[in-house]
Amino acid sequence: MSTGSRSFGQGADALADAFYPLYQWAFSDRSDFVGDIETKLAEARMDDPVELFVSRALGVGVLLGGVLWLLGLGLGYVLFYLGFVPTETLIGVPVPNETLLAVVSALKIPALVVATGLVFGLLGFTLGFGGLVAVPYMRSNSREREINMLLADSVSFMYALSIGGMNQLEILEAMAKADDTYGEVAMEFRAIVQETEYFDTDYRTAVRNRAMETPSDELSQFLTDMLSIINSGGNMTEFLADKKDKHMRTAKQQQELTLETLELFGEMYMTLSLFPLLLIIILVIMSMLGQAQMFLLYATVYVLTPMVGVGFLVLVATVKEDEPGDGYLELGDGETSREPGLRDLGLVERFVGEYGIFDRVRSREGTHETVRLLKHPGGFFRDRPLFTLAFTVPVTLVVMGAAVFGGVAPTSWQGMVDQPVWGTFLYAYVPLYAIGVPLAVFREWNVRSRHRITNKLSDNLRKLSSANDTGMTLLESVQTVADTTTGKLGEEFEVMYAKVNYGTSLRQALVEFNNKYHIPRLARTVKLVAKAQEASSQITAVLTTAAQASENQDDIDRERRSRARMQVVIIVMTYLTLLAVMVILDVKFLGTMEGLSTSAGAGGQAAEAGANQLDFGGGIDTDALGAMFFHAVTIQGLVSGFIAGYIRDASVLAGVKFAVVLPTIALLVFSFA
Repeated sequence: MSTGSRSFGQGADALADAFYPLYQWAFSDRSDFVGDIETKLAEARMDDPVELFVSRALGVGVLLGGVLWLLGLGLGYVLFYLGFVPTETLIGVPVPNETLLAVVSALKIPALVVATGLVFGLLGFTLGFGGLVAVPYMRSNSREREINMLLADSVSFMYALSIGGMNQLEILEAMAKADDTYGEVAMEFRAIVQETEYFDTDYRTAVRNRAMETPSDELSQFLTDMLSIINSGGNMTEFLADKKDKHMRTAKQQQELTLETLELFGEMYMTLSLFPLLLIIILVIMSMLGQAQMFLLYATVYVLTPMVGVGFLVLVATVKEDEPGDGYLELGDGETSREPGLRDLGLVERFVGEYGIFDRVRSREGTHETVRLLKHPGGFFRDRPLFTLAFTVPVTLVVMGAAVFGGVAPTSWQGMVDQPVWGTFLYAYVPLYAIGVPLAVFREWNVRSRHRITNKLSDNLRKLSSANDTGMTLLESVQTVADTTTGKLGEEFEVMYAKVNYGTSLRQALVEFNNKYHIPRLARTVKLVAKAQEASSQITAVLTTAAQASENQDDIDRERRSRARMQVVIIVMTYLTLLAVMVILDVKFLGTMEGLSTSAGAGGQAAEAGANQLDFGGGIDTDALGAMFFHAVTIQGLVSGFIAGYIRDASVLAGVKFAVVLPTIALLVFSFA
């Protein structure tokens, strides 16, 4: 632990010790609130004692509350004592007694100042205490979500190990070491193994304890049922086979529930995205009636519209499940075989500094990687789409700076109003195209290159199983499938076979193949096969299980894409409807009102005739409103694009292509409207 981390921990413990008497005064040992926190601390794998944790939270809450209380007192003094907020009439209730009125008048301002301080202090305490107490709840929910997502594949992995001949303890130990693939599920089994190794607990008791402390009800039920099989001496393989099928069905049902919730969110978005439009129309009409509300218009276009989109994106993120894990597998002893790059040159990094030859090898390898990048930049950016930002962002800043200093881009709001399309194009669309288009292109290239592997994965696993069932070894099965399979996956099987023939172990070849693409679902499949082949080359049942798990994932992905496609269509059609309404407002409505205002003041007779009439539409700036309409649909297009991409692929980067296309439609429409 670093000095800074150690001092921070000591400071936190000192804070908890200082406020421990407050904890004893506020909470009893049998408090339900303290008991719930203790449970969540265990589920979140946070090793703080509940008394220490709650005392620390009280300390943070009191300190933050005290600071905000002082700020509230100062703000109240400035607002009320200095007269920034009038206090002559606050409620409007008459006071009949003159003496009482004098008392109220004398205490009114001090009471307002004290009340402001109390409100701010209570807010600070709530933020400090509640924010810290919420941490174990959020971590517990996050772990529960990941465990439930990975449980079906984890049970399939244990079933494959059981088929391979491992006993119960060996299965538990293998699961405990599989954290590179099965994440929090492996951490739960690691807790079981550690409890048996370091606390002299029999593994039945350890399994029972973990069943009570895990945040996932599904894993708790699984461990409870497994414990009954262990105690009764039942057939573990049959039990795992039944649980594998059950949890595969549960995964599909959970996916169905998630998709139904997303469909509901899609309907909600239709209403939420139209709310800023309706508010803009109301404010424009109020402006035409002489009650100009330009500030509210600015706030609606530039603040409310993006806030609604960001809020909806956060709401979707609470339901849309990201695939856990980074897809990399470890070769052993914590070593991960990753593709070398400019930042990590591979194995040689471990020996730099010991001997001069390794320093020279590292220098040559760095030069080689740099030359390879310059010769084939497309492949580099395909594998690392975000690296395009290192080039596109500086270029964009240079272009924008040249446009501003060269006098090409408008530098004031009036200049933007005079040239709304050109100004918006320079300030919004040029960065969007320069940064978004390369990022979208290389990201889509990356996704499609990965799909070329996963699209045929299930079929090829079936082929491997059939070939292995005929008596071939796993390596011979790989050669047979490579000879009969076209496409990228067939090429990768040929590479694996060649590597093994040249002395690489089959497990290492499988791990290197996986880490080249580092897809989480591929990692789980390779982990299953690699672990099983260590015991035997005849793993037909294991390969069949891997194929079933892959087919189950294919079914889930297929259903998700089908449902998500409808949600994307709804979002795009909602945006096009909003765009059409904005264009009609700009071209027809505002143009007509401007014509009426102009004709009403053109001649003297018309002026006399309209002297007693309302000057309808004469006090608005139609050019400024037109610019704001264009900005509104541009912002809405960006927000809708990222939401559509996230709903489709559970990735914000997936929305870049939509965020480029949708505003482009608005640019074309407003350019020719």
